[in-house]
Amino acid sequence: MSEKKAKTAQSAKDSISLNKFNKKSIKGARFTLMISSAKGGVGKSTFAVNLAFAFQNLGMKVGILDADIYGPSLPKLLNLTGKPETKDGKFIIPMEKYGAQCISMGLLVSETTPMMWRGPMVISAIKTLTEKVLWNDLDLIVIDMPPGTGDTQLTFAQSVKIDGSIIISTPQSLALNDVRRGIQMFDKTGIDIIGLVDNMCFFEGDDGKKYNIFGEAGVEETAKEFGKDFLGKIPLHTDLRIASDKGRPLSLNADHKISKIFNDLAKRIKKTNFE
Repeated sequence: MSEKKAKTAQSAKDSISLNKFNKKSIKGARFTLMISSAKGGVGKSTFAVNLAFAFQNLGMKVGILDADIYGPSLPKLLNLTGKPETKDGKFIIPMEKYGAQCISMGLLVSETTPMMWRGPMVISAIKTLTEKVLWNDLDLIVIDMPPGTGDTQLTFAQSVKIDGSIIISTPQSLALNDVRRGIQMFDKTGIDIIGLVDNMCFFEGDDGKKYNIFGEAGVEETAKEFGKDFLGKIPLHTDLRIASDKGRPLSLNADHKISKIFNDLAKRIKKTNFE
């Protein structure tokens, strides 16, 4: 890269941290929680949905916003079908499932339609999901973010008031490289990071032994590296996968041992951030 290009790139990065963005709250909700991973394939969407219903188990009125334009997961994870209704041709009424209000680009287009959109169209879609959805008197909106640190993340960082974010990752070093980028982006853009979660941290066999398939302690060490809180671990579990494939989140079964982990996490986050 030439010296001139390097200075231009650095100037653009600096402007992100120096700009004072005009951030607006999402209407119809008291609080907004962003779930991010920066790296794809680490179970973020499954985590986001189960955490949302864990908050609901605590008596909160919850909405879920699937912000992944290119690869929406919410319709599959909740077995949502059909399209949301509109009001006056301008606003979208979120669909409801299991007591939660939900919106996703996957509900607005055909399941098999590829979203071959460039940046400006993605930004327009995000603004629709954040400004044109008629959320109804929610305590909390949980936003399932796409992987990466691109247009979607910048649009949220610059225009939406986020009350807190959680970054999840597997303990694998390959995933943690992207997590470090995500942490620095959120810090630069003023998004509060509540903490990091170690997802799919181990698998417990029938013999009772724990197998650290993706490594061990990487997420906790990364949290310490950046001075962030480490919120805990979510193990791999077949029941979690089966429930996700069936479209009925496991955390709706409050007595399951994995659900208890989500419920405990939601309880701690609610007490410190959403009271």
